Amino acid sequence: MSQAEKAQRFSSLHRSGDPLFLYNIWDAGGAKIVAETGAQAIATGSMSVALAHGYEDGQQIPLDLVLRIVSRICETVDLPVTVDFEGGYAETDEGLATNVARLIATGAVGLNFEDQISGGAGLHSTEAQCNRIATIRKTAEAQGVSLFVNARTDLFLHERDRTKHAHLLDEAIARAQAYEKAGANGFFVPGLTDIAALKTICDAVSLPVNAMRTGTAPSMAELASAGIARISCGPGPYFDFVAGMKASIAARSETLTGRLPHSS
Repeated sequence: MSQAEKAQRFSSLHRSGDPLFLYNIWDAGGAKIVAETGAQAIATGSMSVALAHGYEDGQQIPLDLVLRIVSRICETVDLPVTVDFEGGYAETDEGLATNVARLIATGAVGLNFEDQISGGAGLHSTEAQCNRIATIRKTAEAQGVSLFVNARTDLFLHERDRTKHAHLLDEAIARAQAYEKAGANGFFVPGLTDIAALKTICDAVSLPVNAMRTGTAPSMAELASAGIARISCGPGPYFDFVAGMKASIAARSETLTGRLPHSS
C-alpha cells in the first residue's frame, strides 16, 4: 500500500462498537511480530520506546532517534503505522509543524497528540491545544497525507482518584468537541476505565473514541458495548516483555546458582 492508501485504510478501521485493537510496540522487530499475528495496524507507545532505548518517558528520548525507529518500523511492515508523538517535541507552532512533517516523511499515517504540558504542570488550555491541533492538520494537508490525529486528553491520568473521574466528563466532552473542530480525527481518554463513563463520552462525541486497556480490564466486549472504536495497551506490553525477560534470565542462569566455589 502507498502511504495515502495506508492512511485511508487506517481511518476506516475506527468503528464504534467494533473497535480496532492496537498492541503498542517499541521497535521494528516487535512490529514484525505483531504484523505476523494478523494485526491490521501498528502502534508505538511513547513510554515503551523511551524505556527500551534507555530513556525516561516524557520526551526525554531524542526526536531524531524516535524518527529513526519509526522509519525502520515503516520499512519493516506493510501496515498503517501510528506513532505516540507525545506533545510533538515542540511548544511553538513552527517547531511542531517541522516535527510533524518529519514524522510524515517516515511513512507514518497517524499520531497520538496529548494535551498535557510536556515538562511542565497541568494541561494546555483548550484554545491553545486547538491551535496546536490545527497546526498539525495544516502541516499534514500541505504534505498531502490524511494524517489520523488522535487527540489525547490527560484529564483522567492527572486525576489518580478514579472516584472523581465522573466530575471530569463535561470538560473531556467539551475538549473532544473543540478538538474535532480544530482537525482531530479521534479522541483518546487514557486513564478512564469506568464503562458507564466511557459510554457517556462515546454517546456525546462524534469522534471515534480510543480507550486504553490495562491488563485484562475492562473486557473487550464491555469496551465494544460502550461504543469504543479503538483499544490500545499503552506500556503494558513492554512491562510484560521485561517481566518475561527477567524470568528467562533466572531460568537460564539456574545452573550457576548452585556452582561450587573456586578451589584454592
